[in-house]
Amino acid sequence: MRHRIAVVGGGPAGLTFARVLHRHGRPVAVLERDPSPDSRPPGGTLDLHEGLGQRALDKAGLLAEFQALSRPEGQAMRILDAAGTVLRDWKPGPDERANPEIDRGQLRDLLRDSLDVRWGREVTRVVPGTGDGVLVQFADGRQETFDLVVGADGAWSRVRPAVSPVTPQYTGVTAVETSLDDVDTRHPDLARLIGDGSVSVYGVNRSLVAQRNSGGHVKVYARLRAPLDWHAHLDLADAEATRSGLLALFDGWAAPVLDLLGHGTAFAHRPVYVLPGSHTWTHVLGVTLLGDAAHLMPPLGAGANLAMLDGAELAEAIAAHPDDLDEAVRAFEEQMWARAAGWSRITTAGLERLVSPDPAEALALFDQVQPS
Repeated sequence: MRHRIAVVGGGPAGLTFARVLHRHGRPVAVLERDPSPDSRPPGGTLDLHEGLGQRALDKAGLLAEFQALSRPEGQAMRILDAAGTVLRDWKPGPDERANPEIDRGQLRDLLRDSLDVRWGREVTRVVPGTGDGVLVQFADGRQETFDLVVGADGAWSRVRPAVSPVTPQYTGVTAVETSLDDVDTRHPDLARLIGDGSVSVYGVNRSLVAQRNSGGHVKVYARLRAPLDWHAHLDLADAEATRSGLLALFDGWAAPVLDLLGHGTAFAHRPVYVLPGSHTWTHVLGVTLLGDAAHLMPPLGAGANLAMLDGAELAEAIAAHPDDLDEAVRAFEEQMWARAAGWSRITTAGLERLVSPDPAEALALFDQVQPS
């Protein structure tokens, strides 16, 4: 039986799910709200873990292609204190491939090749139990029915309300993102400070992280503990005012560190939201969730990896049980919930230590995760 399957969201979770199903000869519609692949910047870089994201790519038959595109040197990590003193300077060995980096845009293009991505299909509501399956309603007034709708549409999922009333909650940590372009030529001192991978600087309830992407592009993240409306006096669209406001918040930090912010020309507010670590739902026939839609957690390197493995494992479960779609989904949900709960505990504790009243907590966490 050919089931009508749709995945809402063309990010790592949705595309991995669709790609693995495609590999098993099963059609799936990818419903993506963006009007085209290049309608907005794809985001920063991801480190894909051997047992998670890389495992998912192996199931998709794309591991070799990923290895050719990825940047093992991007695993390098340097830690400074607010005075600019280098506390740790870890470099990967020549054969270290535990967590190589890849740009989100490169990963998206790798995954979506040959897939049926329906661009400009913004989902507004999902209604299960209609008699003919699950009804998907779109922003343009159209609607379509499927046997299974998979919500891979992120933190503010439009699919989630079909199975769960839970919404993301603010953690008390916010981030502001900016970028540096052509860093090796235009900002050679900062290029040396960042190194081949990332540099992290920790202070009291503050941190600055700069991470290389490909092509000399660097993403910079200022993180701080603050109320959600901390920026009420700032116009974040005013880059000069935002830059000045951030520099004031990091007053007293070493000048080379503050230069990471001082050269930013545009800023984006990224408050950190999470779902409860114990988030589950009563199974609903024909609807399930993947990735951030199911288990949003602090952005400490696990989210995209878990999302991709979710997608790959759900696709394999469906391919292995072609005559019992619902049972495949039920079994997958139980497995996903157990894994996600463990990672939620890890990342929640990690966020507490990385943006902490005691900067030594961040260094101690690094030494636990990446001992020298």
